Amino acid sequence: MTFSELKKKDIICIGDGRLIGRVSDLEFEPGDGRIRALIVPGSSGLSCFFHGDKNQMTIAWQQIACIGDDVILISPGGCC
Repeated sequence: MTFSELKKKDIICIGDGRLIGRVSDLEFEPGDGRIRALIVPGSSGLSCFFHGDKNQMTIAWQQIACIGDDVILISPGGCC
């Protein structure tokens, strides 16, 4: 999968079915180059398990339950 394919997928919270947004960037682990998190443009009221500034949310890689053909499902926690 390429980054351009990844950023076309909607991110959905499994807990309540809420649309979180789409990937705008990735955060990498400097030591080994693994993806550490997905960066999503911010939205008010969704700061529970996200961190970062008001203009973006960071979803830890561990929160991803599944990456499907059309969506990325994230595990419930705090907001979901």
